[in-house]
Amino acid sequence: MQTVKAHGAILPVIGLGTWQLSGETATTAVASALEAGYRHIDTAIGYGNEAEVGEGLRRSGIARDDVFITSKIPPEQLGADDMMRAAEASLRRLRIDQLDLILIHWPSRTLSSAETIRSLNRVKQRGLARHIGVSNYTIRLLDEAWAATEEPIVVNQCEHHPYLDQSKLRAATLAHGTAFVAYCPLGRGDVLDEPVIQDIAGRFGRTPAQVVLRWQIQKGCVAIPKSAHAARIRQNLDIEGFELPEADIAAIDALKTEGSRMCDSAFSPDWD
Repeated sequence: MQTVKAHGAILPVIGLGTWQLSGETATTAVASALEAGYRHIDTAIGYGNEAEVGEGLRRSGIARDDVFITSKIPPEQLGADDMMRAAEASLRRLRIDQLDLILIHWPSRTLSSAETIRSLNRVKQRGLARHIGVSNYTIRLLDEAWAATEEPIVVNQCEHHPYLDQSKLRAATLAHGTAFVAYCPLGRGDVLDEPVIQDIAGRFGRTPAQVVLRWQIQKGCVAIPKSAHAARIRQNLDIEGFELPEADIAAIDALKTEGSRMCDSAFSPDWD
């Protein structure tokens, strides 16, 4: 599988997102994905499914060292001591010795970006994670984090799909050598009904989801689509063997729409 390299981290370009997957559904989805060839699994404390994700890893029979596992610490646990305890609890729930990547899930509204990234440094330096990163960081917050960190910030994970133009944020992220990981990469499925994507899919003999994921990869993103269906999980991984021409990339880019952010809340930062 194609990978993206960032400050020593090697991320498979397609991973399984697990937001809103729970119980046996989450376990089965993770096991199915790993059996299909996925080697990148994304979870979070806030998803409430780390134990099920860990069980899916064990059920798959795939060696732990062959799978890149990401988890995230929520904004209410970003104080130094809280963060360390949160990371330790993640490992217990997943039943693994070390995360490949641990992220600040959302920037704190009360603690500075510099303070929280320094605390995350300690988590890595304790050996609880091989790499650190952030999620939902704006250009300003990412710059502040880089100015304060002792350890490389390997990922900024943010919402990204054809409706949401993140070109400035992607460029700023990549300028730091940080990988841009796209969550909601299929726009929660809404973009798949767009005529332009349907047309491209028909011409290439691919599914609309495969076309959008190919668009993500050609943009330089890592994508973590979520699915609980084994057939779709396999399809989402099968994006090699074709490449979108510039005209098709531009046609998908043209779907960008004001006010199209799908993940926004009271604790969101002031977006770029």
